[in-house]
Amino acid sequence: MKLLDVKAVLDREKDIQEAESEYEVLKMPADEDTTRYAILSHRWGVEVTYEEMIGLMKMERRKRDEVRQRYGYQKIIKTCELAMKDGYEWVWIDTCCIDKRSSSELSEAINSMYRWYQNAQICYAYLNDVDSSVFPTEQNAKFSKSNGWPEWFVRGWTLQELIAPKRIEFFNQDWAPIGNKRYLAPMLGVITRIPREVLMGGLAAKRVSVAQVMSWAAGRKTTRVEDRAYSLMGLFGVNMPMLYGEGKKAFRRLQLEIIRESSDHSIFAWSSSQPGGALAESPGDFWYCRNMRKLEPDEYVETLIKEYIDQSNLGSQRRVDILGRKVSHIHCQQCRYSSVPTCRPLPQLAISFQGYIIMYL
Repeated sequence: MKLLDVKAVLDREKDIQEAESEYEVLKMPADEDTTRYAILSHRWGVEVTYEEMIGLMKMERRKRDEVRQRYGYQKIIKTCELAMKDGYEWVWIDTCCIDKRSSSELSEAINSMYRWYQNAQICYAYLNDVDSSVFPTEQNAKFSKSNGWPEWFVRGWTLQELIAPKRIEFFNQDWAPIGNKRYLAPMLGVITRIPREVLMGGLAAKRVSVAQVMSWAAGRKTTRVEDRAYSLMGLFGVNMPMLYGEGKKAFRRLQLEIIRESSDHSIFAWSSSQPGGALAESPGDFWYCRNMRKLEPDEYVETLIKEYIDQSNLGSQRRVDILGRKVSHIHCQQCRYSSVPTCRPLPQLAISFQGYIIMYL
């Protein structure tokens, strides 16, 4: 992990015309797990690369001025200014802190990105298309290309960048603050379909199913089709090598990695109008899984019994043996108040679920 030295970046900007000056703006922290740093979440535009960031002072003046005038360079300076104001010495920005010429460094960064956002002390979320001084609270036609909301909310990579950080501050296009994740959690839930508990406390705060997490990514877009899968690895705690050029196979590989790591069978609960195999073609196939809840075996058994009774109009329960545990037995509603049973005995029903045998006797 390479971090921007906030002071070095801002000092270099002050002395930018002094071609002789040398500044080491990108450094490796001694211990990335204990280093306090700020991190930026944003929508990409015309950005500054790692190579340009470290070689700025060696450029010809004309080229250097062109780089400094870029939209992406101004984001770097503004982020460093915010970090310095908030007392942070280090900043991580995906555009210039990864040497994308190195496939191994790029792969390491993508596999580590969720953790890096999670470990950041603060995340600055820059909404470049919001020109008002307040956070948008209803859909607006000016965001027609992104379902009526700022574009940041429909990009694939920003899903983990919303969930992972403990603290997020939102800024409009003029870098004016317009709210934070804690205060805006109810509104963010409406926009993203993510439960408030997850927004406030991360994935550990609420028991969620694989299908439910996939549903949050269903309407999001990425520039590269492979990134629809790569951007979700951190959310599921899996790792896999980057193979740009593999297309939709990346999402199938992601599902196989999740299956290896998890016993959550909701990964097979997707639906699509297109014929296919056991695995989904894209996160969009999980759109209708937002309310799919993960149950523990005991809870599943109790829910199954209740639903069976309700659907069969069986009335009260008297005894059901579940691995030797007496819960209750089904008694028919029709003869509930009759002294002589008027119904036939219920057939024995046995259901197997992950080692649980449910028998209606």
